[in-house]
Amino acid sequence: MNGEFTRSLYVGQLEFFNEHAPDGIRSFGSSLCMASISLGNYVSSLVGEHGDLNKGHVDRFFCMLAILTAVDFVIYLFCAEWYKAINIDEDSVQA
Repeated sequence: MNGEFTRSLYVGQLEFFNEHAPDGIRSFGSSLCMASISLGNYVSSLVGEHGDLNKGHVDRFFCMLAILTAVDFVIYLFCAEWYKAINIDEDSVQA
């Protein structure tokens, strides 16, 4: 199920970067997206490092995830309010 979520998330982010980013930084946007997903998977795997999940403090991990998700949502709301779409028409570009 996590794979399905990650795949749909990656497709949406990549589509956004390709539509709204200038030509020079499109590859940077997709690499940043993949780096954030891989870093998140790596940090999540550190929880299972201990043989006993109680010693790994899974409750603290999920509390941290809830806090980070709330902070991320607030940042998203700020960015969504601030962002204005840019329409680049190829016909209006003058050489």
